[in-house]
Amino acid sequence: MKRRVYLEAIPWEAALERLWNRLGSGWPQRRAEQVPVAGAAGRVLAATVLSRNSSPHYHACAMDGIALLAQDSFGASETAPVILSRERAFPVDTGDPLPPACDAVIMIEDVEETPGGYQITAPATPWQHVRMVGEDLVATEPVLAAGRTLRPEDLGALLASGHTEISVYRCPLVIIIPTGTELVAPGPGLEPGQVPEFNSTVLAALVEAWGGRAWRLPPVADRRELIAQALDAAVDAGDMVVLNAGSSAGSEDFVAQCVEDRGELVCHGVAIRPGKPVVLGVVRGKPVLGLPGYPVSTYLTARLFLRPLVSTLAGTVPPEPPRCRARLARRVVSPMGVEEFVRVKVGRVGEQLVATPMARGAGLIMSLVRADGLLRVPRFSEGLAEGSPVEVELITPPEQVERTVVLSGSHDPALEILGGLMSGYTLSSSHTGSLAGLVALKRGEAHAAGVHLLDPATGDYNLAYVRQILPGEDVRLVTLFYRQQGLLVPRGNPQGITGLGDLAREDVVFINRQRGAGTRVLLDFHLERLGIPPGSVRGYQREAYTHLGVAVAVASGAAGCGLGVRAAASALELDFIPVAMERYELAIPAAHRGWPGITSLLEAAGSPTFQRELERLGGYDRSGAGEERRVSP
Repeated sequence: MKRRVYLEAIPWEAALERLWNRLGSGWPQRRAEQVPVAGAAGRVLAATVLSRNSSPHYHACAMDGIALLAQDSFGASETAPVILSRERAFPVDTGDPLPPACDAVIMIEDVEETPGGYQITAPATPWQHVRMVGEDLVATEPVLAAGRTLRPEDLGALLASGHTEISVYRCPLVIIIPTGTELVAPGPGLEPGQVPEFNSTVLAALVEAWGGRAWRLPPVADRRELIAQALDAAVDAGDMVVLNAGSSAGSEDFVAQCVEDRGELVCHGVAIRPGKPVVLGVVRGKPVLGLPGYPVSTYLTARLFLRPLVSTLAGTVPPEPPRCRARLARRVVSPMGVEEFVRVKVGRVGEQLVATPMARGAGLIMSLVRADGLLRVPRFSEGLAEGSPVEVELITPPEQVERTVVLSGSHDPALEILGGLMSGYTLSSSHTGSLAGLVALKRGEAHAAGVHLLDPATGDYNLAYVRQILPGEDVRLVTLFYRQQGLLVPRGNPQGITGLGDLAREDVVFINRQRGAGTRVLLDFHLERLGIPPGSVRGYQREAYTHLGVAVAVASGAAGCGLGVRAAASALELDFIPVAMERYELAIPAAHRGWPGITSLLEAAGSPTFQRELERLGGYDRSGAGEERRVSP
């Protein structure tokens, strides 16, 4: 049987509107339920609430003191005090009912007790320091209107008005069905070809944050009849269904066909990236979404298509995400005809916010973890120019962006640990390579750069490059640590590699670092000394952007060796052949040296905890750590 391919490419807004139209005016049918007020925070009121009680429901004393009839105090002064007998003035505490025949309270501080009663030196006014019946609420008065999302303070008003249970819209139930024969439960010890299933957990947390309830089903294998059975049962049980993965047009992608077989296939494919193979459908009057399986695609398409459905059925109004204007640190190239969502890091450097594009692979869940926001590239553009002003939709709080130290340059596994030790600030580290880090300083796109650039002429690190790239700048070089660089090889060193000279061997496959990385500069220096042309090294053109990227390439068998730090070798249980001990410094322009964020970074770097963590990682020497060298204009 010939496989049918439905894939379209329409704007996502048009796809969502098409789905609304197919659902029709009868959707959503919200249902109400009674819940205890104490557990109703975040729920949406289904009906306007009228007060059952007045609050307070009696005249209440608002101060500790004495209650009296105000006219009995008229004429009192410092020179002519009035003494009230105990039959005309009564001691009261805050919250006590106002005694009969009284209409005022005088604070205890303004009263002197005497043998015959109470002496006062200033008159009281009627209803002074008295909370009258209904001061806050009057019985039958509207307390909260239908459609309100309940806040903690609202719960107090409901209880004060006499309600212990309240009618709210029922949270919509979203059934989440992960699909894929390769999916297994998360945990250690995965076999090749097995993929841990975590998208459903992310989706469930999003649904609950948006006011819904989520029911996660076990993964369903890539068989059409099994997916169809799961879809049928889910439509009967829930208010809407999400099928995760299997939404594209491959030989084992059955979601679109199953939706069409059981209802109406509204849309298959939208003009976005990542997330193009989206399925939108209606089965027995309920929305069914097929979201692509790559984690970034799942997340983005859930925000675009699932969130408005959940919010509408729950009766909530999704808050507008915070946005900011920033300058784009690097050019973004994007294909015509699709709206691309680019993850970016954002931080304030000087007077401007800077947005730095991140890795764009749809399978990179850590890019979402590390991102501060999303940058939208319009459909009918080919990208955005470096330095152009852009609008960023923030996914981290704006106040966190303002307290972010932007570090560009060389990667090191210790940087993540360092960021976790900072007080009051977060660290945003972009692994661009040492040279690119210095260029970012020149452009005003970072507070500091991690550098370890060997000068072949002098054997010193970093000074010559700072003078060359930042001429006329006042820059401080602060030693973070010394670290061991060497060849990472599989455990047992099966190829018997002894040093960089073996890279000339035909049977040795190398994995390199990107152009501009200090590690690559170190490699080129030694290759030249050994007389080995770079073109003769198998794999010289293959690049990894981090030391752990080199390590995983070696550990997985994609390369026979690579140059990196000892800590990366230890992390993946590789053997290590030392090549050099190098100086790793932070280049900090004088303009940022006194900024509290940089102070927090350097304090964390000098802490005993960081010292212990470096010892645990291995391959670091803290001798000279904190030493500061000034590169004068």
